[in-house]
Amino acid sequence: MNPDIQKKLDEAIREYDALEMGIAESFKWPREKIARFGELSKLKVMADEYEKVDDNRKKDIEEKLKTIFGLNAGERNKAILEIRAGAGGDEAALFAMNLFKMYQAYSAKKNWAFVILDESKNDLGGYKEVTAELRGKNVYDALKYESGVHRIQRVPATEKSGRIHTSTASVAILPFAEAKEVEIKEADLEVSFSKAGGPGGQNVNKVETAVRVLHKPTGIIISSRTERSQMANRERAMEILRAKLLDEKIRKEEEAVSKERKDQIGTADRSEKIRTYNFLQDRVTDHRLNKNWHNIQEIMSGNLDQIIEAFKK
Repeated sequence: MNPDIQKKLDEAIREYDALEMGIAESFKWPREKIARFGELSKLKVMADEYEKVDDNRKKDIEEKLKTIFGLNAGERNKAILEIRAGAGGDEAALFAMNLFKMYQAYSAKKNWAFVILDESKNDLGGYKEVTAELRGKNVYDALKYESGVHRIQRVPATEKSGRIHTSTASVAILPFAEAKEVEIKEADLEVSFSKAGGPGGQNVNKVETAVRVLHKPTGIIISSRTERSQMANRERAMEILRAKLLDEKIRKEEEAVSKERKDQIGTADRSEKIRTYNFLQDRVTDHRLNKNWHNIQEIMSGNLDQIIEAFKK
């Protein structure tokens, strides 16, 4: 077994044994510890099974453990970022743009490559949705906890009465998938082309270089228009599609171990928030860690290290 996986498995089993001993002492455990015990029970069964089965089954177990501990995805040096405006109309689109610029600035500080793949704006210049590709050392591992619904509370520049607005935007960080990791049949694809429009030279506006790919089995639709040729845009679209399908595969495998895992984007409703940016109180709150950070302008300018490091710990 991979040494990293073996180490994590050993640690989990030791924790399992300690929790098991605690049952005799007290049944008044916090709910989260009971849930954790349930997960470790399954890991213990897997570990016992590992010692008994043939090599092919052992490989299956190792792959499952890699998924559980995020070892496969965490080593990825490429990721897809998707941001969509949620509840809040034009203000939500402006917030989506703010988040996009925040991750773009953070990428620049980390010397990561950052390329816009597709975008859709409203009349105020905010993003209805935007997709970008990020490349850099362990980029997926650094940003994977950013996935979810982000909420903002502020007085918009367009608000004349000074009323505070609450808006949301959803963020998805998808692991880049190699072609060999996700099988996509040509028969399952419906590909169409159109004129890209926007910046990029006369060729972009005169030739049908923009690509729209429909994956018929899942209904996923991907568009790419930033490259100068159909072939390049098609490959970009296929990269995003593979990332989405791999993300779904990982999610299903994780759900086989923990049935309570929620979809990372959800409905973008205000109640599903993972983080709140409160400008009036100069505070950023992550609701999963129950932790606050101040100097919100610095954070929105790309100074995310303190938040990223909090999740690593």
